Amino acid sequence: MNARFGIGIGVLFSMAAGFFSLPGYAADIRGIRQVWHTITLTFDGPETSETAKINPFTDYRLVVAFRQEDREFSVCGYYAADGNAAETSAVAGNKWRVHFVPDSPGQWSYKASFRTGQDIAMSLAPDAGENTAFDGQAGSFQVQPSDKTGRDFRGKGFLRVSPSGYLRFAGSGQYWIKIGADSPENLLAYADFDGTFDTDGLNREGEAQGGVFLHTYQPHVKDWRPGDPTWQGGKGKGLVGGLNYLADKGVNSVYFITYNLDGGDGKDVWPWIHPQERRRFDCSKLDQWEIVFEHMDKLGIMLHNISQEQENDQGLDKGELGPQRRLYYRELVARFGHHLGITWNLGEENTNTDQQRKAFAKYFHDLDPYGHPVVVHTFPGQYDQVYKPLLGYKYLQGPSLQTEDTHNQVRKWIDESVKTGDKWYVCLDEIGPADIGVKPDADDPGHDRDRTRHLWGALMGGAAGVEWYFGYRFSHNDLNCEDWRSRDLWWDQNRHAADFFTKYLPFAQMAHADERVPRGNYCLALPGQVYAVYLPLGGTTEIDLADTEDSFSVEWYDPRRGGSLQAGSVRFVRGPGKQGIGAPPNEPNKDWVILIKKESHAR
Repeated sequence: MNARFGIGIGVLFSMAAGFFSLPGYAADIRGIRQVWHTITLTFDGPETSETAKINPFTDYRLVVAFRQEDREFSVCGYYAADGNAAETSAVAGNKWRVHFVPDSPGQWSYKASFRTGQDIAMSLAPDAGENTAFDGQAGSFQVQPSDKTGRDFRGKGFLRVSPSGYLRFAGSGQYWIKIGADSPENLLAYADFDGTFDTDGLNREGEAQGGVFLHTYQPHVKDWRPGDPTWQGGKGKGLVGGLNYLADKGVNSVYFITYNLDGGDGKDVWPWIHPQERRRFDCSKLDQWEIVFEHMDKLGIMLHNISQEQENDQGLDKGELGPQRRLYYRELVARFGHHLGITWNLGEENTNTDQQRKAFAKYFHDLDPYGHPVVVHTFPGQYDQVYKPLLGYKYLQGPSLQTEDTHNQVRKWIDESVKTGDKWYVCLDEIGPADIGVKPDADDPGHDRDRTRHLWGALMGGAAGVEWYFGYRFSHNDLNCEDWRSRDLWWDQNRHAADFFTKYLPFAQMAHADERVPRGNYCLALPGQVYAVYLPLGGTTEIDLADTEDSFSVEWYDPRRGGSLQAGSVRFVRGPGKQGIGAPPNEPNKDWVILIKKESHAR
């Protein structure tokens, strides 16, 4: 027990018996008290520092239970230095913090468990260590419905995997398709963050070679808007502006790594106080990350967190779920698990063992009270080795695909997971070759390969989303991208695809049905109701309507330019049997999408 606080053991036992506050020990509660908004509780606890002899990150553990009637969420907390470290760069203080997101209005109660003991933070045992300081402190607060609208996640709720395999907002019930930026993977190697520097610029090899470099995102400073967040007198405008730009283009997910030391590509992103440290975290840097992540919630951008990469996935505890990794994952969940859109990715091009991957996934599940999806990324050619043993494993929700065989791989892993009764959340998250990826508009303004083979190939196979890697041969690549406008035309084509799916299709009820069209074309179907057909090479085709005698409207959509549905040479088809759908409105040698809809459901 910490005698500094002068709390007798009898009082602590009394506090453990019920929810009440002691004078002088009430938590400071901040945030908009509405559903789906982050409510932050800060407690006064032991005065300590990032470098104190008794390590505040390992030897104290804060967990707060939030209750409403018979429901309870146990939420991890963390050491927050002076409580304002993003602005002060403080390394010391007595503030301990937890973030909570209520999922329904009304009264919520809270009760803090604050315990101490050697390496207690790595333990999930509720009675580990000894209670101390503000342990048992309790109170309550009222929550109102959300007043947010538009793309702001706070009007929609947590993004969770639905039985359809697509993400769905827990509040609004709206289904969601991911359109994301995969590059730069070292998004957080940003000059405006405290304690951030390039540890090994001149010694990099391969795709990571080059001089010392940190992101500034200077081209996007102009995209920062009055009222947007900054820190320390105006820092952060480049990155915040860049995220504004992406959101305005329809991008709703960003892929980033939080640890690339120990052989990683960039060697410029880490959450700890020093590149050689693994048990003490940089409070001000992580608070500044949080400012950016909070802005992403408001913009409607999901956080796709890559916790490690192939080059360093043996770097923590030699690849095991040991104390370093447990502490790292706990800090990620405690600080950032409250975000409404987040995917935990166990690693890029992952080489851990099956047993290790399962242990990592379960540990995220045990820590995260909000049920965010857990996925894993792997090399082409290793899909069966990595993904097959994970099929049906309830703590992992899907593969993060790196592939050139997009349409077939998406269909394969959807079908394999359906056999287990637990349909996976399958996304295309990287295309190759590594030196090419998606080229800048200046080098490939049409983006025909990427659009036909990968964007529409993935979505028409039933993928729940896509993200785009920028190859190292070209400017603004996976490690040095400063300007997302380098792919401005490409973002437009992605937005056109998302518009088609969200405006015209009940996509969460549909499944791939390529057998209904000739080989080389793609089909998604809700049989007897609606069909989407994609022609990668243009021309015309026919569709098999053998299981219906109904009449269907036929309309065409331009995947290159978007816009409204258009009329082709055939306006209606009727089953049963194979029916020709006619010619497109123009440019018959270009790719087209056809919407075939039962007449009673036509626009």
